[in-house]
Amino acid sequence: MARYVVLLRGINLGRARQVGMADLRETLTGQGHAGVRTHLRSGNVLLDSDLGEDELVREVEEAVRARFGFDVPVVVRTRDELAAVVAADPFAGVATDPARYTVTFMVRPPEPGRVAALPPAELGAYRVVGRELFLWLPDGIADTPLASWRWDTLLAVPGTTRNWNTVTKLAELAAV
Repeated sequence: MARYVVLLRGINLGRARQVGMADLRETLTGQGHAGVRTHLRSGNVLLDSDLGEDELVREVEEAVRARFGFDVPVVVRTRDELAAVVAADPFAGVATDPARYTVTFMVRPPEPGRVAALPPAELGAYRVVGRELFLWLPDGIADTPLASWRWDTLLAVPGTTRNWNTVTKLAELAAV
């Protein structure tokens, strides 16, 4: 069995698309996954599964649709992939506030031409490494134009974002 971190996009924001974490754990355990655990209410799940990445994404998306009645995009990383994201940290020593440092986990790497065509950052910095987009927003998410860029459109790849505190905590939880 592989240890996965499963990231659900856009749940529990306001009143829409509410997913109870206990219900989510029960649903995924009922699908045959082991060691199902959630972290926070923002759609972070750790679990063990025999499925490959694509199969796991499809199964979780279908399970959420069946149980909660709406579609939720899902991105997964193995324990080792998440550990590599933390180790790669392109803004180590620069990003001084982990709440203002984010990682967008994309479903696939963007085309190199799309990355090369990105405009320069005026406030903050970004780096695309494989399937991850790292954003350093020293003035905060609300006060940095870089945070409002339509990354899904610019890179033509959907993803889901977590701050560095959450990324490192998920890596820590996945390692045990």
